[in-house]
Amino acid sequence: MVYKMYELTVEPRFGDIDGLRHINNTVLAVWFEQARNPVFKLFTPNFSTTHEDWKLIMAHTDFDFVGQMKLGQYINIKTYVSRVGNKSFTLYHEAWQDGKLCVKGSAVVVHFDFIEQKTVPIPDDIREKLMEHFIDLDENKN
Repeated sequence: MVYKMYELTVEPRFGDIDGLRHINNTVLAVWFEQARNPVFKLFTPNFSTTHEDWKLIMAHTDFDFVGQMKLGQYINIKTYVSRVGNKSFTLYHEAWQDGKLCVKGSAVVVHFDFIEQKTVPIPDDIREKLMEHFIDLDENKN
């Protein structure tokens, strides 16, 4: 099955490498966050950073390193939706270099009203857009 995803291509910078000449592990959190921007824009199309307009809060992130990445080759970040609940959803990220999966991870994002300081249901129209990028991780286990 072919899954629709968001994609971001990153060209690593010299400052992204560590003493072993690998992409530093701290860089992935930044790249995965950047890859979430199209999803954030579903909730806040003008991409405002004021708390009155912003509608999401991060609840959890994780990632696993399954291969090495190096300077000199582009990194392709793929982002899918792996779960949609009533008030939260989970994004699944992969980082690929030279045709190989190098990092995979997830982020749990909560639909949140910052003025009322409470979680709120995800609107149906946004839920439908999220589901366009759904991937069944159980179906894709190797």
